[in-house]
Amino acid sequence: MGYVKRMTAGLCLPLGLFLCLAGCSTMAPQYAQPAAPVPPAWPSGPAYKEPAGAASKPVADIPWQEFFVDQKLQKLIDLALANNRDLKVAALNIERSRALYQIQRSDLFPKVDATADGNFQRLPEDFSGTGRAVTVDQYSVGLGVSSYELDLFGRVRSLKDQALEQYFATEHARRSVQISLVSQVAATYLTLAADRERLQLARETLTSQQSSYQLTRSRFEAGVSSALDLHQAQTSVDAARVDIARFTTLVAQDENALSLVVGSKVEVDLLPTALSETLTALKDVAPGLPSDVLLRRPDILQAENLLKGANANIGAARAAFFPRITLVSSVGLGSDDLAGLFKSGSFAWSFAPRISLPIFDGGSNRASLTVAEVDRDIAVAQYEKAIQTAFQEVADALAQRGTIDDQVAAQQSLAAATAESYRLSQARYEKGVDSYLTVLDSQRSLYGAQQNLITARLSRLTNLATLYKVLGGGSE
Repeated sequence: MGYVKRMTAGLCLPLGLFLCLAGCSTMAPQYAQPAAPVPPAWPSGPAYKEPAGAASKPVADIPWQEFFVDQKLQKLIDLALANNRDLKVAALNIERSRALYQIQRSDLFPKVDATADGNFQRLPEDFSGTGRAVTVDQYSVGLGVSSYELDLFGRVRSLKDQALEQYFATEHARRSVQISLVSQVAATYLTLAADRERLQLARETLTSQQSSYQLTRSRFEAGVSSALDLHQAQTSVDAARVDIARFTTLVAQDENALSLVVGSKVEVDLLPTALSETLTALKDVAPGLPSDVLLRRPDILQAENLLKGANANIGAARAAFFPRITLVSSVGLGSDDLAGLFKSGSFAWSFAPRISLPIFDGGSNRASLTVAEVDRDIAVAQYEKAIQTAFQEVADALAQRGTIDDQVAAQQSLAAATAESYRLSQARYEKGVDSYLTVLDSQRSLYGAQQNLITARLSRLTNLATLYKVLGGGSE
């Protein structure tokens, strides 16, 4: 019995030493964040005007509830966050990555199993050693550790670090999907509002054109107007009818798109009737510095986490060149008689350390290391591309923001001027000074100017939603 105690103590000492050494460090290269391959400031020029009265609060710190204040839109965004399938997939991916990380992390600890065995064997005469057949019964119960790897060179820890970075990346991916979803709901909502306004304008134009047609028809029947004037008036009526049919289709498609992004059927009372200038609480936003914006965007953080994971995987590939030590041990009770299983003297134990050192693997480990290093380089390129893409998205949105107010103002002035031109041409035609062709041209110009004004207003509001997204709005 004393020998057993000395033997157990002798085994525990190196085992404890191994456990202390295991996982102390990894062979992964020291991570260094790549320099951002973009300028330190946003572009400047005629298209980039400094906003007047922009909020000084970073967009990333503004919750979407504070940015989008339209009550209908807020309800739609709430529905989308609850029902949108893309967001659900992103959330499920987080759960999956968390479970994968927990699986990988569990390899850092020994797995202890309880076992109970029974073995019944008949030995023939030639094998028994007694000259006659023997039946052997064996019973055992115990606890055992199977194939626990001492992580002396950080292989298991590197794999755990990679799984952890993958988990972080999926969390940032979910945040990125949520920001994009909020902006997409707003953009779809605005497009539907604009198309409904265009449809209403087309209907009003048709009513006006029908009145003009009836007047022209009366003048034709009275011999005052020519057949050319009558047919020209008919073309205006038909053109308006075509636009009504076209915008009716677009409105239906917009409603379908809104139902898809929301994830459920949208109630009629939540649909917009026209573009609202009070869609957002802010009329402008401050872009901040590129370094601040890009470092807080979830898609950039996601790309960096994937880069860190690829960097950690190099540590696992390097550790494969070094010895791998695994432990198999068990302790329990054994007996050839079930009744004697728990009697004194039935104690049994085993300890079987195993070390393996790669000598010749046909270049497999070297190739695996090369793959890991190339994967890291690919991740660096993808991280840099994500930064460049984000920089372009913000720069494009800022370029539109710098000129959109001028576009809207100019379009409003154009619409007002064409409305007056149409009024004057109509009066001159009724007095016989001009032909109906002048009236027709004025009508078309006015209708086009009004439609373009709706487009310009839509662009201004959509630009605010886009800026909220590309500047990482509500990412915290």
